[in-house]
Amino acid sequence: MSQPADRTAFETVLYEKRGGTAYVTLNRPKVMNALNQRAIAELRAAFDDARDDPAVRGIILTGAGDRAFIAGADIAELAKATPVEAERQTRAGQGLLNLIEQLGKPVIAAVNGLALGGGCETALACTIRLASSGAKFGQPEIKLGLIPGFGGTQRLARLVGKGIALQLILTGEMISAEDAYRIGLVNEIVEPSGLLARAEAILAQIAANAPLAVGYAIEAVNLGLEGPLSEGLSLEGKLFALCASTEDKKEGTSAFLEKRLPKFEGR
Repeated sequence: MSQPADRTAFETVLYEKRGGTAYVTLNRPKVMNALNQRAIAELRAAFDDARDDPAVRGIILTGAGDRAFIAGADIAELAKATPVEAERQTRAGQGLLNLIEQLGKPVIAAVNGLALGGGCETALACTIRLASSGAKFGQPEIKLGLIPGFGGTQRLARLVGKGIALQLILTGEMISAEDAYRIGLVNEIVEPSGLLARAEAILAQIAANAPLAVGYAIEAVNLGLEGPLSEGLSLEGKLFALCASTEDKKEGTSAFLEKRLPKFEGR
């Protein structure tokens, strides 16, 4: 297991762990929490640590301040990038978001403001998305002569459907939290003052369940969406059988029959 991340070593990220929850906050409020390469690397280090720490049962990702979750990529950095550098940057961003999506633990995006470009893509990679009532979402890369490069062309269509995804990507339109909820981009809309508390409450519900089963359920849904139904069902069956071999399954079924609360240990 890796050693706990030293949050004092991060320049762009605030990282702390409390009561089984890791809090990851992108901390660049002066530039609306834009993603530069240092931020991507530090976010990756924080999520690597959260993944490897068995005491962490879930993660809340948000942005510093009340104006932006992540307002997108750092345009000043992007404007100077050569094609080779641009590909390196997009691969780094895709790698980070793949890590978040496949972490094996629930990651809740607490979207507290603008989630544009890479910020919207980051939210898409999270397990659950909560939006404050004033949040806004969009993929405006087309207005810069670009396309989404951190997975937006793929995850957005999978989440909201091809037609709506193409409309958002091709127009670069920014939509409200209400519209994001209507199209299925976010799970819930929460008043700003209660955003983190709602994320904590959801993670508490999840943490009451068997951690191995939680991880397998995330894996089954994520991988199942990438192939035909028959392959997804085959994967589900194998992971179901794997769950059936765990001590947590024995504890869960025994607790149900004995009419008591289970005590899961992740074994």
